[in-house]
This record gives sequence, structure tokens and C-alpha cells, in this order.
Amino acid sequence: MKCPVCEMDCVKSAQDVLATLPSLFLPCPDCSLRILDKRAPLPSLEYARPCSCGKRFIDEVFAHMYVIMVAEGDLNRTDPLIAVGSPLVHPGYAMDRPPFLTEKSLVLLSPRVTKKTAERLVAEVPELRGVVRTGSFVPGITSPDLKTVPKVYELLAGCDVRADIFPLRTGPLVVYKQQSLLHIEFPRGGYPKIRAVEQHVGNPPARYFVDACSGAGTLGLSAACLGVPRVVMNDAWYASAFWSAFNLEVNRGYLRIRRVKIFEQFEDMQKHPVTRYPVKIAETEGEQVIEVYQGDLLELPPVLLPGVPPLAALDLFDKNDVAATRKIQEEWLARAGGEAFIP
Repeated sequence: MKCPVCEMDCVKSAQDVLATLPSLFLPCPDCSLRILDKRAPLPSLEYARPCSCGKRFIDEVFAHMYVIMVAEGDLNRTDPLIAVGSPLVHPGYAMDRPPFLTEKSLVLLSPRVTKKTAERLVAEVPELRGVVRTGSFVPGITSPDLKTVPKVYELLAGCDVRADIFPLRTGPLVVYKQQSLLHIEFPRGGYPKIRAVEQHVGNPPARYFVDACSGAGTLGLSAACLGVPRVVMNDAWYASAFWSAFNLEVNRGYLRIRRVKIFEQFEDMQKHPVTRYPVKIAETEGEQVIEVYQGDLLELPPVLLPGVPPLAALDLFDKNDVAATRKIQEEWLARAGGEAFIP
């Protein structure tokens, strides 16, 4: 499957991703283990090379990156190891122990890395797939106000497309995303949002499910995998709508669909990054009908199937603003009917 960012074959089908588990990040008998204090500087500017099996403990990978960033002047010798940045493992899932990383299995998020250093990191650290420079903001849409184009992080080198794995009662779901453009939501133990979808969808499943703020499509795809016959995924942010559509193809083998028709390509969607009135991005052919739109969630009801009250997940960004969240939920119900829950 061609990656829309690097145009290589780094994107795999869900079946191919899951075939590598559960031993992907486990050590072989010859792997070495050195646990480092993340709150202290690296004791010496040294690091171990990958094992003959190709894996290396994550702390050792961070030591390698620390040495390079100190040499390039991005870090001071007195900086703690944690100053290198934040790791996002590919594929990501809730782990009970730190991983032994394989080649191209890590995206680094760092506010301090320069482009020159990022290119060296990707060239010299085999576990790295991409380096992203972060800022003091969350990428993508974080407010109901759609009048401005949201800020995004900057991909400095490599590819920042990675997958997360979410367990469902029907089997695992694989969700890809470009990490510089979307909210960072690494899988947590217990997977509360997935459990909320399972509870509300029920068994036998609901007839019609709407993931109104879909992000990369996790909740809508969960509903589809749980057997909901009609699903709509929607997001006003172009990157979210695109990856919702792309992830339909990634998980096609687990859905009752023959084909995914994508009407908008990534490059074209960048020209209208935020859309208020819904534009259809993709739809499926087959026993299940799944549609993807880009638009304001409150403008979506006119394109929904008439006469079938939907079950809607409203996964709004700032749930801490209880009054604003309740207002959006009430307005959605007034326009769309059915049932709506906040996962």
C-alpha cells in the first residue's frame, strides 16, 4: 500500500501489521538491556549497537539520539536524556514493558531538534522512521471555531506515518495517521473510548453509527468492525478525513465491503484544509455502507440517511469544557435526532 507521505510501502494492511505481533518488540536471548535514568544526563557519550537480531532496547536508542543531538548542538551535555523528545512506537499498543525496537519502528517528537540534526538522526539511527519538530500547541482542530487554519507540527526528516492497534471484541483494529498533522492519542490500557463504543453499539449492533469528530477514524471503524451496517465518519480537518478514508482500505479485510472509493486525494484536500459544509471523501461498496465526509459536525445531519435515527459518538477535543460540550451535544440531537454519547 503506497504511503501518501513518503510514497514508499511503509503502510501495510491490518492483517500484515497484526501478523508481526506479539513478538515484535520482545528481545532475543542475545539482546542487552541497559536501563537509563531519563531525568539525568547520559552518563557517557556512548551507546550500544543493535543486536544481531536487529533489535535494540529503547533506552539505548535514546542514548544514540542524545549523542547525535549533543554533537550537533541541539542539546547541552547537562540536559537530561528525556530532553531528546517523546517516542511514538510503530505500531503502537498498550505495552506492559519497554520495547526492544526494530528498524523504522519509532517516530521522534522533539521541540529542540533542527532539520540538519533530524536528517542525521534518520540516516544514522536505524530504529527511526521519522523526526517531527513540535510546538507548544496541539496539532489539528482544537476548537469549534472553524474560521482559522489549525497549526501543525513539522516533519523534518523521514516519514511520520505510524499505526496504532486497538482491541475489539471482534478482533484488533489498525489505525494509521500522519503524526505531525493529528492529535497525539497513544493507546491507553483499558481503551476507554473503544469500550464506550462497544457498550453503546450493543449486540446485535445498532443500525446506524456516526463518528462525528472522527480523527483518523478509530471510533467509526470500531463500529463497522462490530457489525454496524451503516457508518458515517466525519471531520472538518482535512488530514483527519483523509486518514479516516485511508484506514477503511487498511482494515478492508475485516469489513463486509468489496471496495473503497476515495473521491479526494491528499494533495487536493490540502487546498481546503478546513471545511464547514460536508464534502464526501470516500464511500464503500458491499454489504456494509460506510461513508467519510469532511465538514462541520453540526452541518452533517442533512446528508445523513433519512428516517433512521443515528447513534452518534461526539469525540470533541476539549471535554473539560462541560457547558460547551453539552451545548454541542444538545444541538446535534436537535438537528440529527437519535442518540449521542461523549466517549
